[in-house]
Amino acid sequence: MKGSINRSIGTAFGAVYVLVGLLGFTVSGGHAAAGHEGGMLLGIFEVNVTHNVAHLLIGAAMILAARASISASRVTNGVIGAAYLLLAALGPFIGGDHSLNILALNSADNVLHAASAVLLIGIAVAADRRARVEEPVRA
Repeated sequence: MKGSINRSIGTAFGAVYVLVGLLGFTVSGGHAAAGHEGGMLLGIFEVNVTHNVAHLLIGAAMILAARASISASRVTNGVIGAAYLLLAALGPFIGGDHSLNILALNSADNVLHAASAVLLIGIAVAADRRARVEEPVRA
């Protein structure tokens, strides 16, 4: 991972998403696994089991891509950033009590998704552009 911003960001963001996914289980008990209501993580982010699992999967994908190669990390950062941008754009329309809100999204989630999207897409597009072929990581 030496010298790659995409791999460093992928590892760091991935670790944070995994941690958030795990911490989410401490507050999502007593709520439906999927639905517009959930527990409050850090007092502002609403989460449920489905939301927690999504964080765990996203975090794992980012960490695995960062360990694989610079190009895998760039693509993963860009794809996850694009997905978060779409989620942030749709969030105000499908959040709250909307039937499509299976992740218990709220306004704080929308703001964080938008910020994450901008950072991930920016890093994917602008950083490590000269990386061509890279040796795989050996354990």
